[in-house]
Amino acid sequence: MKTWIFAVGIGAVIAGTAVAAPVPKGNAAHGQQLFARCAACHKVGPNPARSMGPSLNGVVGRVAGSQGGYGYSPAMKASGIRWDEASIDKLLQGPSKLVPGTKMIFPGMAAAQDRADIIAYLKQYGADGGKK
Repeated sequence: MKTWIFAVGIGAVIAGTAVAAPVPKGNAAHGQQLFARCAACHKVGPNPARSMGPSLNGVVGRVAGSQGGYGYSPAMKASGIRWDEASIDKLLQGPSKLVPGTKMIFPGMAAAQDRADIIAYLKQYGADGGKK
């Protein structure tokens, strides 16, 4: 959160905290279509095939850099991020902006609704790859 201060009139100062905009409600069906961009490196579902990136089964709620069987960058392991809707949204805006030094080379996705749709799609999958 960023704190902001501004003057109102002569001598009056108002302080507050800027809050990030909430992630829009996502459409999982559209998110599945958009996930094709992610599928080059990430898989979801039962018995996901090995890929360049970690499986995203159960990613919502998981601590960054903690899925076994994948060699995360030191930056991702040290990030301390717990993946929730807001943090995944920030990652999808540009991984290297959120975690400088990450191995993830995805350039980012500008549209907030597209990011929300992918998040809705990912939220369907438990750690075992089954749909919730």
